[in-house]
Amino acid sequence: MIDIISKQYFHLHNEKISYLFYVMKNGQLGHLYYGKDLGDLTEDDLRYIACHNNKASGTVKFAPEFSTFSLADRMQEYPTYGTSDFREGAISLEQGKDILYPDFKYQDYSVSNQRPRNLAKPGAYSEAGESQTLTIRLLDQDHQLELKLFYTIFKHNSAIVRNSQIRNIGNDDIKIQNLQSLTLELPTSDYDFLQLSGAWIKERHIKKRPLIQGITKIESLRGASSHQENPFIALTAKNVSLNHGEIYASNLIYSGNFVSQVEVDEWGTGRLMTGINPATFTWQLKKDEVFASPEAVIFYTNHGYNGLMTQTHQFAKQHIIDRKWQTIKRPIVINSWEACVFDFDEAKLLKLAQEAKNLGMECFVLDDGWFGHRDNDRTSLGDWSVDRKKFPQGLDHFSSALHKMGMQFGLWFEPGMVSPNTALFKRHPDWVVHHPYSRYSIGRGQYVLDFANPEVVDDIYQQMARIISKCHVDYLKWDMNRNITEAYSPYLKKLHLPQGEFFHRYILGVYHLYEKLLTSFPHLLIEGCASGGGRYDLGIMFYSPQIWPSDDSDAAERLDIMSGTMLAYPLSAFSNHVSAVPNGHVRRITSLKFRQDVASFGPLGYELDLNALSFPQKQAIHDQIEWYKQRRDLLVNGSFRQLIPLDDHNKYAWSVSKSKEQIIGFFRKLAKPNDTLDQYLSLSDLNLKAHYTINQQMTVSGKMLASFGLREPYQFNASNANTAQVAGDFQSYLFELKQD
Repeated sequence: MIDIISKQYFHLHNEKISYLFYVMKNGQLGHLYYGKDLGDLTEDDLRYIACHNNKASGTVKFAPEFSTFSLADRMQEYPTYGTSDFREGAISLEQGKDILYPDFKYQDYSVSNQRPRNLAKPGAYSEAGESQTLTIRLLDQDHQLELKLFYTIFKHNSAIVRNSQIRNIGNDDIKIQNLQSLTLELPTSDYDFLQLSGAWIKERHIKKRPLIQGITKIESLRGASSHQENPFIALTAKNVSLNHGEIYASNLIYSGNFVSQVEVDEWGTGRLMTGINPATFTWQLKKDEVFASPEAVIFYTNHGYNGLMTQTHQFAKQHIIDRKWQTIKRPIVINSWEACVFDFDEAKLLKLAQEAKNLGMECFVLDDGWFGHRDNDRTSLGDWSVDRKKFPQGLDHFSSALHKMGMQFGLWFEPGMVSPNTALFKRHPDWVVHHPYSRYSIGRGQYVLDFANPEVVDDIYQQMARIISKCHVDYLKWDMNRNITEAYSPYLKKLHLPQGEFFHRYILGVYHLYEKLLTSFPHLLIEGCASGGGRYDLGIMFYSPQIWPSDDSDAAERLDIMSGTMLAYPLSAFSNHVSAVPNGHVRRITSLKFRQDVASFGPLGYELDLNALSFPQKQAIHDQIEWYKQRRDLLVNGSFRQLIPLDDHNKYAWSVSKSKEQIIGFFRKLAKPNDTLDQYLSLSDLNLKAHYTINQQMTVSGKMLASFGLREPYQFNASNANTAQVAGDFQSYLFELKQD
């Protein structure tokens, strides 16, 4: 998978892609190609690809053996600003008051076949024989700096995982101001920039804009990947469709402040970069110290959006999320929040749990309100002790009752926050993120704990571990309801370290808490949450096999949230809850069938007062859960494809397939007159020699389905009242196809 030709050209390739770069005549690394597989290449082939005709008028003399050489129009692997290249660079360094212009020259390479899973920080992993990692070592002799670039290619995926690492081998301190995880140069910029953007309760909506000369970027400065932006971006060809057209995409395996951008120069070439946001970053590097950037991943497909999802989903499931969660059944949960909020006691919760058990649910998740004096959201965070008014016999007694009932026990924490009226805050006001001036802000009645400080992380871990162990917690919901303001660490001040290190050290502290918990409790299922979808990224997904995607559980809103999210993240990570109507955030009323059909794609849960439902409603839930359990592996771990163009925001259809089974969900928001015409959903990956049974009612040949498609459900009109399959607004219909 990795070929090195004449110790100058590097070719990473598999049956899907080729990635090419080389050592330029000035000793730096130049980029040549990333795209569909080019097969085996000769040195003559590579010389031909590397032939370069100067476009730039500016020249810089780099060495006596050649008189002119400019980086201004060169595609590079890890560019530096200011040495004839005036585009933004991937690295910025300072020494004392001096700005450095490093000249990293190629030294040597090594290849490794090992990429074990390491809980210390998130990153891609693989099993034996699945990947190869190329390490390129470069040296700046003048400034005594060593730079390593890492490239990992996988056997059956178009992904290339990259990151960078710098070592100070000199005697003087260095300050890193910018160290991006990857750069990808593209010879053309004739693409649209696709981002997953939005807001709280409206996360990860697809938004596109054309690339033009200058910089197009998204970023977060909130201390988390955020509701507003997501580290994933894609560059889509102008003619892209569901199954055709080129797409380049990148994602960052990181949960903190990030930037993802594309810069288009005067010749129309594009430079994609992603990594830690340099606007809030500084890192001090002393002699012999090393700093490594987070890992990032790039993808390529020429099979449109569905081709992209095949690659991004496979990568996340095989190389980010712990694979054991593909075989362990995701429990169907009942979450206490909407049914009880803060108003509950053990008896009330057990009544809800018993009804959930009767309907087929498997895990009771006790949400906020079980600890301290937590009768509202303005108190008790950081003092993780059981509220004895609500649980006079202890939380372990409640947990034991659930387990005897045959239910798993899930518990809510917000580990990164502290309330001002707690013993923790009174003991350690210096453990709160705040600048040293009299005025600093508080949000939602809580402060952010300084997870840059290892003592803080250990204290919270000890509190959580006692509860998890004593109460035999099976499932943990990890929340974060506040972004970081006045980002200043008293801990870093005490160590005389730059405050610019805070945001990165903070997120490393979050990862360290995950590591400690999963090391002590390896079978614990942790569901990520950050006021809903505020940290929905590959960094959290490395530890949490599923994430609460949005606080908006309205089924109609979830259609757009899911359509955006699925471009980058697998269905198995998308937690779904059927909630009450009118919906708490949009006041929309939709049918129970519509809500259950939407929520059935991915890990299923319920969040409503089951005891307030009618008998027919309970029976419908029971029947849906029985149906879901028989198809759970398919609906959670199957291959996901979109069947209706992504710019249609009224009709949605997608398929989930595995082996010889396929479930297709059709959803419509608002009824329209022309929807009564016969329309068909185009299907792919069909066996043309086989036959398919549809909803156990009719059998159709694969050849016929491939030629005509699957007929959409009959829409109501004035003359078909007896045969219409969907009628009115907010309707759904599920097709089940089984290959004979």
